[in-house]
Formats: sequence, structure tokens, C-alpha cells
Amino acid sequence: MKKFFTISFFNCLTLILSAQSISFLQDQINYGIINKGADGKKVFTFTNTGNKPLIITNVKSSCDCSVPSWTKQPILPGKSGEITVVYDTKIIGNFSKTIEVFSNDTKTPRKLLKIKGEIK
Repeated sequence: MKKFFTISFFNCLTLILSAQSISFLQDQINYGIINKGADGKKVFTFTNTGNKPLIITNVKSSCDCSVPSWTKQPILPGKSGEITVVYDTKIIGNFSKTIEVFSNDTKTPRKLLKIKGEIK
């Protein structure tokens, strides 16, 4: 019986330590001051720092003025993916928007990214 509990304990520990984990190169992009109609495309790069495949299940923007797209296939351990955000630069003024990233990361299944800047 003692052997069974010892094996069960190590199996549970292995499951806890074996996980996928998302790590972003940066979690905020500042466009700075850009002209109306300029290219509003920016890319967030992330890496799977865990040891199981990472899956981005959804990415949502705080408004329709920024449209996200992302790597849809599973990201293997040590590999990278991208989340591309295109901001509508026809809207003049300051902006600060949030991008929500949902994944199978066991520690941080919801990650917030930010974009900000000013359109002249």
C-alpha cells in the first residue's frame, strides 16, 4: 500500500510539473505618434516555455478598432508563435486598448496584452 501511494504521489507531481506555459517577448506595444491612415499592424511574439504543446484558444480585443489574429496550431515546447493586432489608424486621437489571450497555460490561462499610441 505504501508503494502505491508513493507511486501515485510521483505521478501527480509529474503531472503538476509537466505543463505548457506562455511567455511573451513584450506584453505592451506603444505605437507612439503615427499619422492617420498609417500601417496599424503590430506583432506580439510568444514562446511556449513549458514542456507540453501550448494552444491559444481565443484572442479578443477590447474594441472593434483593433483586430487580432494568431497562430492556430499547437506550439511545441521551446517554439514560438505570434499574435498580430491591426489597429484602425483612421481614428484620430489617443488610444489604449487591451487584447485578451486565452490559452491552455495552466498557470495563466488568460493573459492581457496592451497597445497604445496616438493618431495625428
